[in-house]
Amino acid sequence: MRELGYRTVDMLVERLSDETIPPLRRASPAEMRRRLAGPPPAQPEPFGDILARLDEDVLPFTSRTDHPGYLAFIPSCGTWPAALGELVASACNVYAGSWMESAGPSQLELDVLGWFKTWIGYPPDADGILVGGGSAANMTALAAAREAHVGFMSPEVVLYLSDQAHSSMARAARILGFRPDQVRVLPVDSDFRLPPETLAAALDADVRAGRRPLFVSASAGATNTGSIDSLAALAQIAHDRGAWFHVDAAYGGFAVLTERGRGWLAGIERADSITLDPHKWLYQPVECGCLLVRQRDGLRSAFEITPDYLSDAEVLDGGVNFADLGIQLTRSARALKIWISLRYFGLDAFRAAIDRSLDLAELVRRRVEASRSFELMAPPSLGVVCFRRRFPRAADVDELDALNAGLVAGLEESALGLISSTRLRGRYALRICVLNHTTRAEHLERVLDFLEHSEVEPAGRGLVDPGYDRNPDVRDTPFGRRAAEETEPHAAGDAREPRAAVDAVELLRLKLFSGVPADEAEGVAALATELRAATGDTLVEQWDSSRDFFVIAEGTAAVRSGDKTLADLAAGDFFGELAALDWGAGYGYPRLATVVATSRLRLFVFPDRCLNELMQLAPSAGKLVREAVEARLPRD
Repeated sequence: MRELGYRTVDMLVERLSDETIPPLRRASPAEMRRRLAGPPPAQPEPFGDILARLDEDVLPFTSRTDHPGYLAFIPSCGTWPAALGELVASACNVYAGSWMESAGPSQLELDVLGWFKTWIGYPPDADGILVGGGSAANMTALAAAREAHVGFMSPEVVLYLSDQAHSSMARAARILGFRPDQVRVLPVDSDFRLPPETLAAALDADVRAGRRPLFVSASAGATNTGSIDSLAALAQIAHDRGAWFHVDAAYGGFAVLTERGRGWLAGIERADSITLDPHKWLYQPVECGCLLVRQRDGLRSAFEITPDYLSDAEVLDGGVNFADLGIQLTRSARALKIWISLRYFGLDAFRAAIDRSLDLAELVRRRVEASRSFELMAPPSLGVVCFRRRFPRAADVDELDALNAGLVAGLEESALGLISSTRLRGRYALRICVLNHTTRAEHLERVLDFLEHSEVEPAGRGLVDPGYDRNPDVRDTPFGRRAAEETEPHAAGDAREPRAAVDAVELLRLKLFSGVPADEAEGVAALATELRAATGDTLVEQWDSSRDFFVIAEGTAAVRSGDKTLADLAAGDFFGELAALDWGAGYGYPRLATVVATSRLRLFVFPDRCLNELMQLAPSAGKLVREAVEARLPRD
């Protein structure tokens, strides 16, 4: 055992200390099958051969998130003492689900959770558990909130989040049975933060409609931009209306260890639950997430189940069975690595590493703002800076996007570093996230030099069809279809009556479809039906969850919010595109304004879920819709 361990450690230390290994090396499925596929051996193989195979055919084809030039996504740059803690937990095969079988590791987890509560400002008796990551923590929080407020699933409860929320919230809602009309995706302001007044308006509209606000999720370090919502204000609004207030601080939560971070995260202590990810800014190896719940026994009441075969594991006074606080019965001792690494380095080292990341992100911001070639795409926040390069030769926005995508691909090929991209209000953005404790100023300067001065060819997004739906729509299940028929609102004037077919020739006369080839117009027209409305009819109501997309063929309409008219629409104009687009898993924006007919109207209606198909069938129309989305999303 010692000999195998020494040889494994030697291989790992050599690999981890070699900066010539790039931050990412890709491989096709065919290449990996060629290298690795085959039956297991009938006879033993020499351990040296196994290590060599790992070193040559497995480990090279991964992302190296500890590389100093790894600036993509949100990195996870672990430490060696924490990795040794993981080795201890694995080698001893520690089961950390019951106090009876893991009193020592359970007490370590209680101690670690106690540290986290102190840093955040939670009371000592708050509940908490270490989980696999932020996705698991967010789902656990939503389940705990539902249990605390309503018990079994109710069709009246509603979940609220911003369009910058992590995709795991959509997954959690889908798994826990929330229908599309039970999830409100709300637009952010120009700083990519959820405006308190928008949340208040959405909550109040649902209360008036007889719904029950259940769960408000705020961001403390949104993945796209690092933005931090106004936590104290949102907490007050949620609590005033009886909703559970959750803060997803998977990325930014541990910034509270720094003076700057404490100021930015003011109000986080008012949350009913908080997601944290030690495998991000606490520099732990994956997997390591955390959920804290302010209410004492808030997790136990949601998850504790004691079958007969676990009666021997009864909790002693003062102990805890962590299997009673979450989804997993069998769970590893995640606290070991946190406890070991914090004791080895001391808390000040982690504070210094976070502060250095913040300083380096500020360096990136200054360099971007000083450059004539770059432009900021969002206010920098925490360690995230979103920007793009201006290319004078770009003929339009699509070519500008393609050239910036070429920069992302070219940087990856250079092995100098790795960044990722995102879209902000429909616009392509380069995205740098500084988190690694290995990153220094010279690494960032090399990456920025490449991005500013390299000549690159346009590139696509590089998406590959996986052969299955990676974002399944909750409405495509039998339950979802039945629920939609029973509960989702329909456009005014529709009343589910048969509507006339749309004439393809007339469709082509409208501005939106003028670029559609004549031979494809029939396919587009087949998606729509014709609807007529009288003067004064309300076509869509602000905050409802209908998802139809409308194009005006004849007549006029007004877009209103309260007593304010936002826009006047005429023949050829369209509306409803924000609600019709999918945010994730079939969830999307509610109607953000009311539209009223100001004359007799004839409209072409593309029903719920047709807009994405329309944009694929008619790319020229899709481009106009995307431009409208960018222009019409609220900013203030």
